[in-house]
Amino acid sequence: MSDNNTGSNEPTEPGDAVHEQRQSPKRVIGTPAQDGRLLVTAEGEPAPHGAGAELDEESAKRAERVVALFFLLAALGSVGFIAAYVYAGTLGENGMHGVDDAQVSNYLLGGGMTVAMLAMAIGVTIWVRRLMTSKQIIQKRGNLYSDEPTREEFATNFLEGAGDSAVTKRPLLRRTLLLAAAPLGLAPLVLLRDLGPLPEKRLRHTFWGEAVKHAKEHGKKGVRLVVDGTNRPLRVSDFATPGSMITVLPEGIEESHHAMNDIAKAVTILINIPADRFKPVKGRENWHVNGIVAYSKICTHVGCPAALYEQTTHHILCPCHQSTFDATDGAKVIFGPAARSLPQLPLAVEDGYLIATGDYPEPVGPSFWERG
Repeated sequence: MSDNNTGSNEPTEPGDAVHEQRQSPKRVIGTPAQDGRLLVTAEGEPAPHGAGAELDEESAKRAERVVALFFLLAALGSVGFIAAYVYAGTLGENGMHGVDDAQVSNYLLGGGMTVAMLAMAIGVTIWVRRLMTSKQIIQKRGNLYSDEPTREEFATNFLEGAGDSAVTKRPLLRRTLLLAAAPLGLAPLVLLRDLGPLPEKRLRHTFWGEAVKHAKEHGKKGVRLVVDGTNRPLRVSDFATPGSMITVLPEGIEESHHAMNDIAKAVTILINIPADRFKPVKGRENWHVNGIVAYSKICTHVGCPAALYEQTTHHILCPCHQSTFDATDGAKVIFGPAARSLPQLPLAVEDGYLIATGDYPEPVGPSFWERG
């Protein structure tokens, strides 16, 4: 098969520098240099330099200990990953941590898995490079069916390969490898923990209920509404223009332990409906203040912020899927894929300030499977 040499037919002597240079393969652009050694040798020719060399037992022992150390490190990384996963489940209330603790959780999980995978890769690489022999193997291609001598040859080669890999004669490597691989295999099973537990009734309540309860314990009728972004309590006189809309939150929500989660659920739009257009919902006649009503800002379809308000029609629109709600009639759905009205918050007045006197009577946000 031709050939990577110079193509000259001039006879040369073995050991001659010119001869060796001419026998070296031409380097193809884009391939690494081979230091003059042949990439492939014909059958019967001597193997490349270093192939089949016997391993120095003292050096092999040192390499074995290094590999075992990396496998132990991989095992610790995997155990750390599992421990971090369990610990992350304790960060939030009832195991439901949110964006506040997500960064800590990601660092711990990513760090553990990185150490495990990297240590395993380094250990295997050192094992292959330092402990396995570089015996030359010639593989002949033939029919797909193998006859009995070929099978026996394969079995012999397989056993020799197993012996050369040091698996059978170096129990320390074998045991530490199993120790490192076992936690990695368990890690995906641990992730099944995300299938539970069920949220039960926790998604049915918002910070409004907690804040109102706290306010009543201090002799107040309810919790004040503050303007989102300023935390300024809102007076009735500050919101007296019909047709206006503003986003509000319960007072004190910024001091909540899980403020981001609580704000995401409690965010509310306040709308001033003209008296001639307002139609109080039966049973909620006293839930407004001079036509000022409060609805959840979270669309009941898939949870987008329903924050577009048409002053002329008094329609609340969700920009994601065009669900439209009638602000004058209890935020009923008049168009789009949403299946139910925006939840309404009961309002009242105390010392001239707008207050909420209770939580939303139904879960906010999109429908979920346990709502029934």
